[in-house]
Amino acid sequence: MPATKAQESRSQKAIRIEDKYGAHNYHPLPVVLEKGEGVFLWDVEGKRYYDFLSAYSAVNQGHCHPRIIAALTEQAQKLTLTSRAFHNDVLGEYEEYIANYFGYDKVLPMNTGAEAVETALKLARKWGYDKKGIPANEARIIVCRHNFHGRTIAIISASTDPDSRGGFGPFTPGIDIIPYDNIPALQRALEHPHVAAFMVEPIQGEAGVMVPHEGYLKQAYEACKARNVLFMADEVQTGIARTGKMLACDHEGVRPDVLILGKAISGGVLPVSAVLADDEVMMVIKPGQHGSTFGGNPLASRVAMAALEVVKDEKLAENAQRLGEIFRAEMNKLVKEFSFVKLVRGKGLLNAVIIEPRADGKTAWELCLLLAENGLLAKPRHGDIIRFAPPLTITEEQLMACCTIIRKSVEAFA
Repeated sequence: MPATKAQESRSQKAIRIEDKYGAHNYHPLPVVLEKGEGVFLWDVEGKRYYDFLSAYSAVNQGHCHPRIIAALTEQAQKLTLTSRAFHNDVLGEYEEYIANYFGYDKVLPMNTGAEAVETALKLARKWGYDKKGIPANEARIIVCRHNFHGRTIAIISASTDPDSRGGFGPFTPGIDIIPYDNIPALQRALEHPHVAAFMVEPIQGEAGVMVPHEGYLKQAYEACKARNVLFMADEVQTGIARTGKMLACDHEGVRPDVLILGKAISGGVLPVSAVLADDEVMMVIKPGQHGSTFGGNPLASRVAMAALEVVKDEKLAENAQRLGEIFRAEMNKLVKEFSFVKLVRGKGLLNAVIIEPRADGKTAWELCLLLAENGLLAKPRHGDIIRFAPPLTITEEQLMACCTIIRKSVEAFA
């Protein structure tokens, strides 16, 4: 019998209210969180969990990192927003900092990852017309099947996910979809003279942490250069040290023409995103052609600088590289011992484990419920994939404790 309002727990009440008044555009695990610190989260009943999703890699620096929160509170007491109608004393400092940090001439600051992707699409089209000489309204963008670049109308036009696309047409024209990790397919698509850009995730996160073959990014970049096409890397999830390098493209020494960043730029404290490019590309955008009321606001700028400093000072890329290898080794032990644990893949601390559904119909969802019961939070994708992506501040001791929780949960699932 369902609990009455007088009997329900704090978690049940929070879930009930959210279900009644909120749009049903997410299907979260039944956990209601109220506090985070480092690699840990606590629910409203006081139970502690290891966070193994990191807000889809937005919280690489750990929850409520004291240096980032200090920067937030100090700036919040001085100035939060002016809009770009005026200059402010933080924006230029941030722009110089992030441009030098990643090695580009210019940055165009935005807020969310989806906004950054939209910005990159506009930038590519404008560059195609102004610099490459593509006829008006004929520019084409190449993307990859099973991508996830966001959920705006333009971006779902580049998607093959039926949940993202179904019922939302008509779609934006000028987008060519090819298989991921397939150089011949890219080369064929690049033969079209009106292609302005190829946009790709170095690792497809939402598709289930799909890691391309070694050399794919370098070969793709070279193919684009041969055809005078921009290589645009969506590193919203894979960037900021998540894969064991500052950028996933760094594993192959590839420097994108357009770099798209978000999520962990702010350490999960504020929505902050950025598009970086050199002058030859960025300067095609003129005043009035693109913008954002909140993009580059003083609060976000100060927070982003603090968050990026933490990544370097605490050597989070190196930690992700080392602990990622340990984690995959531990998960591969489960592959050998349990027939339904099919595959482990990933890079750094962005990993996925493939779980074959049981004969009784139970799937990775039920395993994630067991994980939560045992004190670890992760989320399934596509029914059989569990992504494991803890904050990059995690220690080896904490990681091994989490591997024990995962093993215990897998044994119970079996």
